[in-house]
Amino acid sequence: MAFFAARYWLSLLVLLSTCSEAQTATTLTGEWGGGRSFLTSAGIDLAGAYISEIDTNPRGGTSQQVGYVDQWSVGATLDLQKLLAWRGAHFQITITDRNGNVLNNKAALGTLQEVQDMYGGGQTWHLTDFWLSQSFLNDRLNWKIGRLTVGEDFAAFSCNFQNLTFCGSSPGNIGENYWYNSPVSQWATHLKYDFSPELDVQIGVYQVNPTYVNAAWAEANGLFPNFPSGTTGALIPLAFNWRPAPWGRTGSYKVGYWYNTSDANDVYVNSNEQPIALAGGSPLRRHSSSGAYFNFEQPVSGNGDARALGAKLFINGVESDDETSPSIDRQFAIGVEYKGLIDSRPQDYTGVAIGTSRVNGRVAAGERLIDEIRGGDVPVQRSEYVAETFYSIWLLPYLNLRPSVQYIVQPGGNSRQPDVLVVGVRTAIVF
Repeated sequence: MAFFAARYWLSLLVLLSTCSEAQTATTLTGEWGGGRSFLTSAGIDLAGAYISEIDTNPRGGTSQQVGYVDQWSVGATLDLQKLLAWRGAHFQITITDRNGNVLNNKAALGTLQEVQDMYGGGQTWHLTDFWLSQSFLNDRLNWKIGRLTVGEDFAAFSCNFQNLTFCGSSPGNIGENYWYNSPVSQWATHLKYDFSPELDVQIGVYQVNPTYVNAAWAEANGLFPNFPSGTTGALIPLAFNWRPAPWGRTGSYKVGYWYNTSDANDVYVNSNEQPIALAGGSPLRRHSSSGAYFNFEQPVSGNGDARALGAKLFINGVESDDETSPSIDRQFAIGVEYKGLIDSRPQDYTGVAIGTSRVNGRVAAGERLIDEIRGGDVPVQRSEYVAETFYSIWLLPYLNLRPSVQYIVQPGGNSRQPDVLVVGVRTAIVF
């Protein structure tokens, strides 16, 4: 941990020492003597980024610890129309490397959601994107095929907050055994049709294979576009995305449904449809699982551009079936982000959010039944409640610091667990 922390602060000092030479550069490595612009004009757009998170828990868990996680990513977008005269076609490749150990594990926080979003999927190299995109019908229909991340197109949401309650594609937080968020990709195909500039519909078919989220497999094979054995079915999401402009400010309103064809264990009854806690035996095998989500984002001040100054409200919700969800079956979050809070720093922004994750009621029913049978005192899980706030500081156009504070009530949905306080800082560098 001392090594990681030293590397972090040394890197930051080196970057700050270059401020006088790079006040206007949009990336750390600049224009490469004009080479970057030349490649972009030729159809080759290269990108790279580094993100680290250092967090500690002044309260909660079994001991006070420091969790350090980071992620390196490099990618290229190829405009095949410019490169090969292939109209409406693009190719994307992104490679991601994750490192470190999340504070949840180090301090045994016992929370339902991780407090550092840069952890998960295997702390190693991943082939995050490897896909071809083709547009048809005057660009109204788009088709993608290859290795895709489902959360890029369905229930996509920013990761300005660190706690997973408010970060990324929320179905992956409760269907993580088949909905694999970035950096894990799956062989898939995806179609999107634009009815108008304000409305589109999307559908996808994603391979469900638990091998992809096996850490040992990822360490040896996660970097390559291979076809591992172990496929259990297909994840089929469907979504409608609407972008109205009330008060002249364009919002984003997404609703979606998913169906997973993989077999899954029932969380409460056995193969004879008797409570497992009472009768034992093997869980009843269900032949599918499903769920639904919504993501609403709406600017409420400023000039209408979501990237411009002003406030933006968001509300996210997701629910899965209670027969097969092994832990959480419902999650809800609401919050606001405000850009330009300080007049002299118009690019900085801040955010505050509250949310809850509910433990599946059938899981809780099983815990109550165990208490009744054994005469014990097993805690019955209910809901976990989370609040987080951050302030995002752009020290340079390519260097961002984001201190944050999280407070978690009933971690793990267990009222007997002490509340958790987490403070930390995220650093992001664009190369």
